[in-house]
Amino acid sequence: MDGSKTPVAAPVLILLGPPGAGKGTQARMLEETHGLVQLSTGDLLRAAVAAGTEAGQRAKAVMEAGDLVSDEIVIAILRDRLADADCAQGVILDGFPRTTVQAEALDSLLQANGQRINAAISLEVDDAAMVDRISGRFTCGGCGEGYHDTFKPTAKPGVCDHCGGTEMKRRADDNAETVAQRLAAYHAQTAPLIDYYAGQGALSRIPAMGAIDQIAAALDDVVTEATA
Repeated sequence: MDGSKTPVAAPVLILLGPPGAGKGTQARMLEETHGLVQLSTGDLLRAAVAAGTEAGQRAKAVMEAGDLVSDEIVIAILRDRLADADCAQGVILDGFPRTTVQAEALDSLLQANGQRINAAISLEVDDAAMVDRISGRFTCGGCGEGYHDTFKPTAKPGVCDHCGGTEMKRRADDNAETVAQRLAAYHAQTAPLIDYYAGQGALSRIPAMGAIDQIAAALDDVVTEATA
């Protein structure tokens, strides 16, 4: 025996949650605290296209034709990305998988790499409260500072606290009807994934309607245990 240790496979975590649940914010915090790399489908596609990889070229052709990139291409791009050195400490998948078919393909990819899903973390939200949270958002058109009608209004109506600008912007899809539709679509699409990962014993549920720091602390506990 030479005393060497068997290499530990890089952990893979999944963040599940509807638009506005704070997945991006929490993923960035986990990157800093745990050295994990956040991988979102959109970023993966853009990077692969820019790099001109084989899978990226296939994705580019599909997107230029106005079609949706297939699961096969996304998995190929993810396979390439997981092989990069910065993913050796582990990754957080944000926005993928979205269906059980994608989840099964991801399982096959990870199994071939000697990896597995260490934790699938569902950020649980209250739909009615989420409609209020998202539909009340607006930003300063000058500096980009974010505000909310109820939770973070400007000190002086119509004037940015940060730069004094008076041009405020709202996203066209940040209205109550559209947000409610997005939430309904998320639950319809993701409910099977919740059951899928619960069946694997990998699911953790975290209430995500509280303060960012409280949610981060709960996430930290789950991630620490999952990557130990």
